[in-house]
Amino acid sequence: MPAAVLAEQPRGNGLTEIPDPELNLMRGRYTVGGNNVAWFGVTMVSQWQAANGTAMQGALTLGMDFRQGRTPKVSFTPSVSITAVDAPLPQGGSIASVDSSGLANASGLVQSVQVAGDGNVARNVTSLTLRDGEVPAMTGSEVGTASAQQGGARATASFDNNQARLLLQLDGVGEVQQWIRNGSVGQSIALAGDGQQVGNRLQIELVRQNLASNTPLTQNIAQAMALTRGIGPGQ
Repeated sequence: MPAAVLAEQPRGNGLTEIPDPELNLMRGRYTVGGNNVAWFGVTMVSQWQAANGTAMQGALTLGMDFRQGRTPKVSFTPSVSITAVDAPLPQGGSIASVDSSGLANASGLVQSVQVAGDGNVARNVTSLTLRDGEVPAMTGSEVGTASAQQGGARATASFDNNQARLLLQLDGVGEVQQWIRNGSVGQSIALAGDGQQVGNRLQIELVRQNLASNTPLTQNIAQAMALTRGIGPGQ
């Protein structure tokens, strides 16, 4: 079609293309129908079956109720357990090793599996549920730690207003952990042994309600964690 004819074509009805950088800033900032975040919850479960039969498990639930405004009511419930057997843990002598120190600098959603050994099974699973409806009942404390140790096996679940963390450790073999902190949610498995079976499961749940407050649906995880700082009992 000649250029002169193209120039005569009617223009659109005022619509213009939004560039990618601008879309990136807008993404996820608005919701339809006035729904707001009423509750933000995290459930973590870590399990470890060692080659010698030792079994470790850790779990925690963290809930934040935003129905009373931008400062949430926080609930934290941890649990850990270790079932040891008479068989000795593996001793040193293996040259296998892993290094997960770099994960401390990672942001966003992080999943890592590092294995230096044979016959291991390792799995990280993360899920996000977004629903409308009732808020779960709040139980537990606002901060706390649960821990257990038998020999070289240790399990810890903790929340200190800055980070919720689940950690399983086995001397000479490695560690399994999950965390949620300002700017980062993650799962990590680091093994330097044989015949280990480990798994991490992390579930995030957002519950929406039509609230009078102006807390946006996109109250992201980093903001939610930051808002818990300085919360005292009874608030």
